[in-house]
Amino acid sequence: MANPKAFHINSPFLESIDMSKRTGTNVYLKMESSQPSGSFKIRGIGHLCQKVAGPESKGVVCSSGGNAGMATAYVARKLNIPATIIVPSSSPELIREKLKDQGATVRVVGKVWDDANDEALRLTQTDGLTYVPPFDHPLLWQGHASIVREIKASLPSKPGAVVLSVGGGGLLCGVVEGMKEVGWASVPIICMETEGADCFYAAVKAGKIVTLPDITSEAKCLGSKTVCSQAFEYIKEGNMNIISELVTDQQALQAVETFLDEERVLVELACGAALAAVYCGVIQRLQGEGRLPVPLAGPLVMIVCGGSSINQAQLEHLRKVLNR
Repeated sequence: MANPKAFHINSPFLESIDMSKRTGTNVYLKMESSQPSGSFKIRGIGHLCQKVAGPESKGVVCSSGGNAGMATAYVARKLNIPATIIVPSSSPELIREKLKDQGATVRVVGKVWDDANDEALRLTQTDGLTYVPPFDHPLLWQGHASIVREIKASLPSKPGAVVLSVGGGGLLCGVVEGMKEVGWASVPIICMETEGADCFYAAVKAGKIVTLPDITSEAKCLGSKTVCSQAFEYIKEGNMNIISELVTDQQALQAVETFLDEERVLVELACGAALAAVYCGVIQRLQGEGRLPVPLAGPLVMIVCGGSSINQAQLEHLRKVLNR
């Protein structure tokens, strides 16, 4: 029987003096980079695996450019079941080695996540493996919602806004569910993406779900060509104040570097997209445009989603690729 204990930790919730100075409001960091698998993904994937992958399971399969795969491999090792992780060729070698260190079988298929996902779905049919979706499943969102419950336990009042990165939309769906659950439905959610990995922004602008022709951003862990339908439904419903914003890869990298200098934590480019909301003035611009109040009605909460596909060598590679 699956261990009923959660695989994730109650991650640190820290005040950032430097970010607070930049924004003129109290800023708090929900440090999902501290999770055992390196990112928030372990919340939803741990919850899902406990529900669908029992000890009789032939194993789990996940298609992942990194963090969902890391979470799946970690949970499978703890449950003592096999894990097969399908990664696209765009995933760094660093991630492939980390996955193997967790005991997973790693296969490289296709150029982008969508290609790897097709292969993962095929293996559920041919090999009887249990599919672990990286972002598009209600059990994942239920697991991710635990972030909001933890934040509420740490804050005396509602936040003024919550900032997060969007890839496929799983974190957004979990945060929306959590905020509805704790009575924070009126709190703005600022969704950050990089240009070239902006499937949610493109859907918001088009008024319908669209599929990007390719992922051209270096933030490969934001690299889904199509956002999950539930994330777009929240926009259509109009019950939440969800704001979609874009930054460049260069701005996301600048945010990663500034965060490393100021907070002494290294996160990947996908996480840098959210941090850029503060470091590149997005919050202040939204206030200037009247889309966020001045001052905010409460503290600004940054979900620092973390990420496994970063180290000094990868950071140097990004600097070179992005012409710095």
